Amino acid sequence: MMMRIAIAGGGLGGLTLARILHRHGIDAVVYEREASRSARSQGGSLDLHPESGQRALAQAGLAGRFRSEARPEGEEHRILDPAGRTLVHHTPQPGSFSGRPEIDRAALRDLLLDSLPGDTVAWQHRLVAATPRPDGGFGLTFDGGHHADCDVLVGADGARSVVRPLLTDAKLSYVATLVELSISDADRRHPDLAELVGPGNLWCVGVNQILAAQRLGDGGIRVGISLRADDRHLDTYRSKRALLDMFDGWDSNLTALVEAGDSAPTPRRIEALPTGTRWAHQSGVTLIGDAAHLMPPVGEGANQAMLDAAELAGELAANPDPDSAIQAYEEAMFTRIHPIAEMSARVQAMMLSPTAADDIIRFFSRRPTEPAPAD
Repeated sequence: MMMRIAIAGGGLGGLTLARILHRHGIDAVVYEREASRSARSQGGSLDLHPESGQRALAQAGLAGRFRSEARPEGEEHRILDPAGRTLVHHTPQPGSFSGRPEIDRAALRDLLLDSLPGDTVAWQHRLVAATPRPDGGFGLTFDGGHHADCDVLVGADGARSVVRPLLTDAKLSYVATLVELSISDADRRHPDLAELVGPGNLWCVGVNQILAAQRLGDGGIRVGISLRADDRHLDTYRSKRALLDMFDGWDSNLTALVEAGDSAPTPRRIEALPTGTRWAHQSGVTLIGDAAHLMPPVGEGANQAMLDAAELAGELAANPDPDSAIQAYEEAMFTRIHPIAEMSARVQAMMLSPTAADDIIRFFSRRPTEPAPAD
């Protein structure tokens, strides 16, 4: 199959797509805006689901390497109330990969990067425009004036995708505010907090707000504060003092997670595409991951992006006509994503509701698990 495939975005979805295509003998170029793999922090850890993220890694031939990097113990989670009382405590079976083991985003990205030929990723190539060519395909323009052409363009370029407007004019909506802090070397510097968080995730659920903490593979802790969408300026949340005031009356062992942050809090708005977003098929272009179906961050985003990549790669490898392959991928993806996007929206609203504690207990009590795929 002699076609030039351009993947805009070197996140987990774009790299998974490039890796599976490579396994099928199909070359692709990943255009990534960052200067290198270590240019910025890749965020916290994520749990890979057997039916999506782990399935994609199996198709990428990386399930074994994933198991060597992942932390099954990271699936442990506890839900507390503002007084510090434990409402739910889930402990996974030691060493088992049958559930949703955690892996740091940086480790997973490195695993994918290391599985690709060195010239697959064109670093420091931020796409600024994609223009349809009269004879098919697209002309690509990058920040700094670089240009390239492609026959097939895949937008894996996230929430503010440059490729998305080629297909749909769907607009993002503001659904919540997330404020993040990090605590490095927690076992040595804050052993009490390390014990409180444990090896996995901790959620402290109040009325319309959540204080969460997540253990990372490097021994650090990532702290996240989720708040309902409001009209306050983001600068409101850059002060630890202001955040602590929001948790007035909470157990001091919980608010110590905010006080221990290594630097000033980092706030950002959480946005989502409308549930049911879809587009009419257009020749030579499609979307995967957040570019296609940005959802609230309740555990599905990375997993669905990787599954998008696996399914698109499978269609492109099996079908000599790329447009037929893309169309088949899109129809299946729209059908798959719709209920997941609806569920994600409901969970996001539930987590920040006045009755969140009771609702979340019911949600986690019925969460299914499936066996992990073999490599």
